[in-house]
Amino acid sequence: MTNQTAQSLAEVARYAGVSLSTASRALNDAYGVSAATRMKVLAAASDLDYVVSPDASRLARGTMGRVAVVVPHIERWFFGQMVSGIERVLSAADLDLMLYHVGDAVDRRDFLARLPARRKVDAVVVVAFPVNEEDRARLELIGAKIIAAGGQSASYPYVCIDDYEAGRLAMDHLLSLGHRRIAMIAGTDPDQPGWPAVSGRTRAYEEALRETGIEPDPSLTRVVDWGPLNAANAMEEILDSTQETPTAVFTHSDELAFGALRTLRRRGLRVPEDISLIGIDNHPMAEVLELTTVAQDVSEQGAAAGRLVLRALAGEGSAVAGTGEIAPIKLVTRSSTRKV
Repeated sequence: MTNQTAQSLAEVARYAGVSLSTASRALNDAYGVSAATRMKVLAAASDLDYVVSPDASRLARGTMGRVAVVVPHIERWFFGQMVSGIERVLSAADLDLMLYHVGDAVDRRDFLARLPARRKVDAVVVVAFPVNEEDRARLELIGAKIIAAGGQSASYPYVCIDDYEAGRLAMDHLLSLGHRRIAMIAGTDPDQPGWPAVSGRTRAYEEALRETGIEPDPSLTRVVDWGPLNAANAMEEILDSTQETPTAVFTHSDELAFGALRTLRRRGLRVPEDISLIGIDNHPMAEVLELTTVAQDVSEQGAAAGRLVLRALAGEGSAVAGTGEIAPIKLVTRSSTRKV
């Protein structure tokens, strides 16, 4: 029968002269099979050109080998980098990544409600959005581990940066350069109302000013949906709302800074001679535009989330609920900021 194509595991079992269950255990390297029997089954499988089904092999190990990665946005740089890092680790561990795009809170709730009836997964990684207790309980019914990437939660393991610390690095840099009239363009996601309850980056802005003896001026702050064009409009509003131009602008992300930069240039304001500008992320375009920023390695955060998945699936205590990893950040000074 050499060089024939096997039609089923049963044919391998018959060819090796063993039971179907023994053939299955031998091919999946399970317990209860002698070395001699395992060698005989492997030789039979080789003769018959039999390939073990990945799903069958994983089921035999009590796992599906699938991890659902759920993102609210697929077009943004941040989410692409995060998924790339997760995939790198899962792929190396022979786990399949199943990417799901969900939009607003209603879409996410419907997705999480349908997931148990769709394809079995071993873990769910939620990227930068919360999972409420009802949804968490539903996922736990199917035995899925939950990991958060790009956001912090006390309910399940997470990896993220400290948003407050990122904001303080940016603000302390501007204040050290002598800036006192500092504007802020904050970012929020309309699909995730109320999360987080208070932005750590906004809190850092306000506390840094107050510690310097400056009360935050509402005319110098705007909260917009994430996106450069929204930030460009916000910068317009700030410049039009005050007679005294701010000497610096702190934005919640580099992409918001890109929009602010467009408005400043169109208004004839030079960066940094007339006004300094700083963001957060270290987006690839930040270096091209010489933007000072607080850098985070988003891809590495994704990899860290992937490693949390592996530890959770292995039952290791380091991936229990409420534990997390705070990713490192650093100030990267470029030519968009200078002393007053």
